[in-house]
Amino acid sequence: MALPKFVKIVEVGPRDGLQNEKSALTVNDKVGLIDLLSDTGLSTVESGSFVSPKWVPQMANSDQVLAGIKRKSGVTYTALTPNKRGFDNALDAQADEVAIFGAASESFTQKNINCSIDESLERFQDVMHAAKQHNLPVRGYVSCVLGCPYEGYIEPDKVAKVSKALLDMGCYEVSLGDTIGVGTVASTAIMLDAVLAHISADKLAVHFHDTYGQALANIHVALRKGIAVVDSAVAGLGGCPYAKGASGNVATEDVLYMLNGMGIETGVDMDKLLVASSYIQSLVGHNQSKVAKALLAK
Repeated sequence: MALPKFVKIVEVGPRDGLQNEKSALTVNDKVGLIDLLSDTGLSTVESGSFVSPKWVPQMANSDQVLAGIKRKSGVTYTALTPNKRGFDNALDAQADEVAIFGAASESFTQKNINCSIDESLERFQDVMHAAKQHNLPVRGYVSCVLGCPYEGYIEPDKVAKVSKALLDMGCYEVSLGDTIGVGTVASTAIMLDAVLAHISADKLAVHFHDTYGQALANIHVALRKGIAVVDSAVAGLGGCPYAKGASGNVATEDVLYMLNGMGIETGVDMDKLLVASSYIQSLVGHNQSKVAKALLAK
């Protein structure tokens, strides 16, 4: 299939990235990062998570963060909401969109939220109902699409089943997450073919962690199959709590450099992205982006 002419990059650094960082950032630190990202041309910035602070202490002040940012026209500020209470808090904080997250692994779901996959999907009905009432778009995430820290290999048909359930429930898009970053070009192609047999490419996004350095290659496979939405985190923020020493999300700078090199439009300005990259590096003390390291050293 021909490559997409335009790819939407969904910036997940301020949420998925920071929630796995060791350094605890202040509200002002996070607001500063989101404001810099808003200036880059990115159209979606995942800005917080309304989960219990007991489980994710880094996201405890998401309401204050959303209250503090300078909202830019054309930018969607999203938040993760695992249940109705989280949804209500996201609504109060004026999130533009919410996200719910399932998994393709029974063991991961049990250990993460103490229920089965089917029960986890059932729990989202309240969120979907409330979102419909308030006319708020809902994005779905599926974790462990290419492997699980407890089960290992995940059947591609399971990924397709959970993804379809989220779309049938009312999600406008499902992001397929390689949570532990074990995917390869071959396993990614097999998994995507299984999902694409039931769901059209325009309803899918991909979310790769770069644990084994395979994320860009796997994204290229997704682009070739017509998927044109990619999640990434500035400076490659975030570790993986299930893989010691693992790097986190694929870096937005690296994804942008690859897409620019392929002549694919994104609307994102690399120079402005590097400002955000440099800023967050000064706060967390590291930068996992190879492109940022190379360009900032010049």
